[in-house]
Amino acid sequence: MPLATAGTLHGVLIVTQPARQPASDEDAVQLSTFAGQAALALERAQAQEERQQLAVLEDRERIARDLHDVVIQRLFATGMHLQGAVHQAAPAVAGRINAAVDDLDATIRDIRRSIFELRTPAGPSSLRTELHETVEGAAEALGFRPVLDTSGPVDSAIPDDVKPEILAVLREALSNIARHAEATTTRISLRAGDGAVALSVEDNGIGFDPARARGGVVNMGERAHDLGGTFEIGSPSSGTGTVLTWCVPIGG
Repeated sequence: MPLATAGTLHGVLIVTQPARQPASDEDAVQLSTFAGQAALALERAQAQEERQQLAVLEDRERIARDLHDVVIQRLFATGMHLQGAVHQAAPAVAGRINAAVDDLDATIRDIRRSIFELRTPAGPSSLRTELHETVEGAAEALGFRPVLDTSGPVDSAIPDDVKPEILAVLREALSNIARHAEATTTRISLRAGDGAVALSVEDNGIGFDPARARGGVVNMGERAHDLGGTFEIGSPSSGTGTVLTWCVPIGG
């Protein structure tokens, strides 16, 4: 007997009894009534669960918005003020100020990571979708929308433990471009195949000095090393801007 309401099937009710005791018309009516009530109960429980999930998502979005619009902006402004004071300070004090700015940068990265996790849908989502969302989310800070190119079995071949690492590296790369590169274009390429996944992020900015690698750049290299991969950052073949390549094995 179907458990259905308004054309929506929630399940099937199966009732058995000895063959020597056939069901009467009254039994059939009672079972039909029970099945209808059970279907309504299931529908109500589902609706309540959806309302609760919506409330949670609204709270997560509000928290993420407050973190982005208030906390990060204040930390960024504080960092800018400190950087402006470096040139007026004694060398020993300037070193401590630079260390404090590095700590603020690390805190901002952690908060951005938390914002991304808060805004990540609770249900399953493809890596391609999350890549597009990350690129769209960075467009405002960059002042332009980066070009994203994916190839190969990105969603099926990349292990679940590697996907968050790729997204974290991409977020860090885009954040660095927005803050330091003065770029007007950025091209992102993610390719999966031949037993490896390679992420490339190239911009046309002012370039990068590997000797000044700090915080986030070091973390990108550590993420690749932990997965048995490689990380390189330098100038593209054109000689203008910066290109980073993050590559790890994925087997198969």
